[in-house]
Amino acid sequence: MATARRDVDVADLVSRARDGSARAVARLISLVENDSPALREVAAALAPHGGNAQIVGLTGSPGVGKSTSTSAYVTALRSAGKRVGVLAVDPSSPFSGGALLGDRVRMQDHATDDGVFIRSMASRGQLGGLSAAVPQALRVLDAAGCDVVLVETVGVGQAEVEIASLADTTLLVLAPGFGDGIQAAKAGIIEIADIFVVNKADRDGADQVVRDLRYMQSLGGRHSAAGAWRPPIVKTVAARAEGVDDVVAAVEKHRGWLAEHGEQERRRTARAAAEIEAIALGTVRRRLGNVHGSSDLDAAAAQVVSGETDPYTAAEHLVAAL
Repeated sequence: MATARRDVDVADLVSRARDGSARAVARLISLVENDSPALREVAAALAPHGGNAQIVGLTGSPGVGKSTSTSAYVTALRSAGKRVGVLAVDPSSPFSGGALLGDRVRMQDHATDDGVFIRSMASRGQLGGLSAAVPQALRVLDAAGCDVVLVETVGVGQAEVEIASLADTTLLVLAPGFGDGIQAAKAGIIEIADIFVVNKADRDGADQVVRDLRYMQSLGGRHSAAGAWRPPIVKTVAARAEGVDDVVAAVEKHRGWLAEHGEQERRRTARAAAEIEAIALGTVRRRLGNVHGSSDLDAAAAQVVSGETDPYTAAEHLVAAL
């Protein structure tokens, strides 16, 4: 059940979150996930405090070691004195709607570190590997003073491209021994990567994955345009923290390129536009849901079935009536 607005002191929660209270951060993210009546108040309170965190997405097929890579990356960032937030977006339980895998279980090395906040979020049926609540959860962690926020997405393979529109820098994690490492290119997933991470590089086939990636890059695409960023290929063994410093360096280099070319501002503006659009569409869906089964909708449906009108015209009239 959504928390009633009168039961939530949003200003106090935001203040405590900015002071480093993990409990306050967790409560704010819960309000976001549960679509609380206080959500608009939360968003308004967070707005002046955002825009400082670097958003890094990690994506890739199941089994390539995303969670291990995330944990090793967090360790490297903490060694550099960075405050880190992690959103691990898991598949949803069909029964509870909650996160099914619980990536926090796999990141126990950071459980007692006050400089790291880890939260598993359920995708709740969202396509693209992300939860609809992720953009606002990112705003919570940004306002709470995280220098870097890592978003590890559901490993659903070819459909998992939504992260590119959400992150400043997107890491695509690959590994040998998981079939054709380049097969995902058929759905364009290669195109979303800002950095390729070939994990488990101590295994046979790692060099072949690197060669395949270089061949794919030679075929062209958005990264081949003049002045475009050419994604580096970094080999790692995340379980032993090998190559992780090279990943950190590649991310920092990409961050510099984004700032130099005005790309970071463009990406963040596009992200905000997509978020506004999603909220607007959600509002329309809820209003349509309120009339579902109503006489107006039933009458429109009957007219379509009888051939008196078409679905587009009926939809336009329905939306206009909202």
